[in-house]
Amino acid sequence: MEELLKKELEELKRKNLYRERFIPEGLKVLCSNNYLNLSNRREVKEAAKKAIDIYGTGSGASQLVSGYTGLHRKVEKVLSRVKEIPACITVGSGYLANLAVITSLAGEGDVILSDRLNHASIVDGVRLSKADRFIYPHKDTEIVKSFLDKKRSKYKKCLIITDGVFSMDGDLAPLKELTEIAETYKCFLIVDDAHATGTVGISSLHFWKIEWKPFIVEVGTFSKALGSYGAYICASSTVIEFLINNARPVIFSTSLPPPALAAAKKGLEILKGEPQLIEKLQDLSRWVKNELKKLGWDLGITEYFTPIVPIMVYDEKRAMELRDYLLQKGYFVQAIRYPTVEKGKARLRLTITLEHSRQIYEDFLKVLNRTS
Repeated sequence: MEELLKKELEELKRKNLYRERFIPEGLKVLCSNNYLNLSNRREVKEAAKKAIDIYGTGSGASQLVSGYTGLHRKVEKVLSRVKEIPACITVGSGYLANLAVITSLAGEGDVILSDRLNHASIVDGVRLSKADRFIYPHKDTEIVKSFLDKKRSKYKKCLIITDGVFSMDGDLAPLKELTEIAETYKCFLIVDDAHATGTVGISSLHFWKIEWKPFIVEVGTFSKALGSYGAYICASSTVIEFLINNARPVIFSTSLPPPALAAAKKGLEILKGEPQLIEKLQDLSRWVKNELKKLGWDLGITEYFTPIVPIMVYDEKRAMELRDYLLQKGYFVQAIRYPTVEKGKARLRLTITLEHSRQIYEDFLKVLNRTS
């Protein structure tokens, strides 16, 4: 068995798809999702330290045993207020949150419509569900409508699922159209806001000026712009009650540790109170993307104000070479390859964060340009 695994690993190396972990000490990390640099904010760190003194380092059990504390409830209330959605629940990670929603709300006799470029956690949630599935071409709302016109009556429940900001390209979902479709055809609309919260605004719904309605479910993480760890699901009180009673990742996972919750709570408060942070991030993102475009780099289908910067290379070997060259120069920008993206769509995934000044990005662009 060991020899079989070694052969498979060698094959990954041959195809330039082998992965390894890096300890980025001493490097300028330009592929972090800590978009607003909140994990380094003094107030956020102090909140986590204080929570340790009050609650300890871990919650000790799942939410349905003894792991649901007053701090969990406070975070849920802050989420509800900030997101303007009636009810929320915290979950161990964004991956688990998507699995919880999808596998709980859809089963035999139901159908799921999922964007082709949705995050892997959505893909896996759809696979684990016993519902029928339809993977629609990226952002193609006409095909979604056509499918529902023909087949919606066959199914009891229908879920339409999309990223709010797509994690590898930085483009936005057509949420206005999807909201109208979901309402017309009586579907749940599930929006993964992991890369949208704190980058396009408080949420994708706020960005598009969409009023929340009971068929809308928002999933998100504390681990990106909010500078902590864990995830949340915001929805109607009925949906949250249903998840508490049916979502296996909630029922059978130890709840989030108090320090992570306290940090997330403070991050949410900062996000709500300092909207200029988002404007600053968007301005920096536009500047970097425009500079890359001037230098002739292909940025694919990205939106220019989001912080995800796909530097399209297409060839897996070339992506690895660029990453390794940049590592030698003191910059860590990860090469993204299949299966994270489709074959032939390899890229460097640069992310813009407020951790770094414009000068650092200027210096990086000069180094990168020497490789073109």
